[in-house]
Amino acid sequence: MRPVFFLPLKAAALLAAGLFTCQAAWSDPAHGIAMYGDPALPPDFVSLPYANPDAPRGGRVVTGNVGSFDSLNPFALKGTPPWQLSYLTHESLMGRSWDEPFTLYGLLAESVETGPNREWVEFTLRPQARFSDGSPVTVADVIWSYETLGTQGHPRYRTLQDQVASIEQTGPRSVRLTFDTEDRELALIAGLRPILKKSQWDGRDFANAALGDIPIGSAPYVVADYEVGRHVTLRRNPDYWGNDLPLRRGTNNFDEIRIEFYGDNTVLKEAFKARALSWIREFNADRWETQYDFPAVRSGEIVKSEIPHSTPSGMTGFVMNTRRPPLDDWRVRAALIHAFNFEYINDTLTGGRQPRITSYFSNSDLAMQPGPATGAVRDLLEPFAGTLPPGTLEGYALPIGDGSARNRSNLRKAMALLEQAGWTVQDGVLKNADEQPLELTVLLQQDALIQQATAIMDIYARALERLGIALDVQSIDKAQYAERERMFDFDLTFMRRSLSLSPGNEQRFYWGSEAADQPGSRNLMGMRSPAADAMIDAMLTARNREDFVAATRALDRVLTAGRYVIPIHQYAVGRIAHIRELRYLKDHLPIYGDGVGFLPEVWWYEKDQEQ
Repeated sequence: MRPVFFLPLKAAALLAAGLFTCQAAWSDPAHGIAMYGDPALPPDFVSLPYANPDAPRGGRVVTGNVGSFDSLNPFALKGTPPWQLSYLTHESLMGRSWDEPFTLYGLLAESVETGPNREWVEFTLRPQARFSDGSPVTVADVIWSYETLGTQGHPRYRTLQDQVASIEQTGPRSVRLTFDTEDRELALIAGLRPILKKSQWDGRDFANAALGDIPIGSAPYVVADYEVGRHVTLRRNPDYWGNDLPLRRGTNNFDEIRIEFYGDNTVLKEAFKARALSWIREFNADRWETQYDFPAVRSGEIVKSEIPHSTPSGMTGFVMNTRRPPLDDWRVRAALIHAFNFEYINDTLTGGRQPRITSYFSNSDLAMQPGPATGAVRDLLEPFAGTLPPGTLEGYALPIGDGSARNRSNLRKAMALLEQAGWTVQDGVLKNADEQPLELTVLLQQDALIQQATAIMDIYARALERLGIALDVQSIDKAQYAERERMFDFDLTFMRRSLSLSPGNEQRFYWGSEAADQPGSRNLMGMRSPAADAMIDAMLTARNREDFVAATRALDRVLTAGRYVIPIHQYAVGRIAHIRELRYLKDHLPIYGDGVGFLPEVWWYEKDQEQ
């Protein structure tokens, strides 16, 4: 297109007036959108590369959750719903390919279009898109969903709403969102918001809906039956509208998915051994090697599958709540990390088979590099030098123990740090100048990792006792835990943050200052770091991959050197034990490995085929 300033004034004015209705002046509608570059799959792609378009449909599978549920609305803050619902019963305008860092393809929307700087995004709905009750998905439903989730939904949906200047219908099947923030990822985030049925909620309180008020979705599965505390049954909708979409071919193959609830992980695993469950995920490498030799495995009725991935390690460990003293002092947090005898714990509990996480983005090119910050990373961080934790610019690495049970050297360093922070041992108890003892509570919930986390904390408590610190380990049910986590009522708790190859707006919810005191946010440590906020902004406004990587590496330094989490081992391989009737496409695994878009989404049931 010719630059406007070369046109006669009148023509330029006419062109400016027509830009709203002539979107092609900026970009053409496309079948997909990538964070950087172009989508890998062409407009005429047949299916996702890790899905089998010829997979048979049918079969009933049973999975297990630990705990209970008191809600079937996965989009509101109130209650604890089964985590699977938002992925299996509802859809968004675009769907994600888990074989690319961050690329979306049309789902409810047939096309996507953006402004030259992604200052707006426009979606055009497919004419055949339908909710599970057969009613069409309309632009009114889309606008209502954005506005309702952005104001009454779970906090994870509200950040987008705060950055939307306007949302309006631009055609019979098209809707445009205009943003008031420079953030290239917003166009993709908008494409992933769930779309709900507006008329269902006429006269109803969405935020405080009753258990039976199940949001109507458009996805392949619907809630067919449930019993509180026992099960939720999902059945594939025989009239699902999108069976022939490229994004859906070879996916959602099971006729029925039943979610059973168990009081603890031990009972769940025994149920799996008895073939009451169709699959189970194992997070402990030592148990995977030593405890999965029961008769059903030896006979081939149960198959062990390992699913590698190419994503960052993320962060798994025990997060420290900096809203509470003395955990607001980096020296105390550093001391607690030194006292954590990872080498001995790892050898004792996993046979040393799982390496430790070294930073939030370790195992990827997004990870902070060893030694001092250099180049673009240093340039980004230097304006904040006066507020950065020690080691951010100079270089920081986790302490390494000698592998012995005593861990004497690191305990001495821990005590030195505590003394610097004003804590001394008095009659065997660590106290501050006001003679207040250092007592900490670690809060754990009942889930698949509870046994391992509890065992880790038992060993850790003995180490802290040698420093004069009392550690109280509290294991509570899932509902109680969800409320206490929501209100940040803990000193330490177990945290798992999976991070992608294209981190973006979710980073604000994980570590951003605005989320620090927002009930229900994922910023469990309560960090308020101007440097972290600025690095997230730099990530979101980066115009090329090089600038994006530099900003992410700089953020990794701020997070890691902040000593907010006691990291444990990483999960470099997904481990799934499953009945032999379950299949997946083994010759093309997604780069994200085992996740929400893998099992059960692209698996299928084939009873008579040999392994």
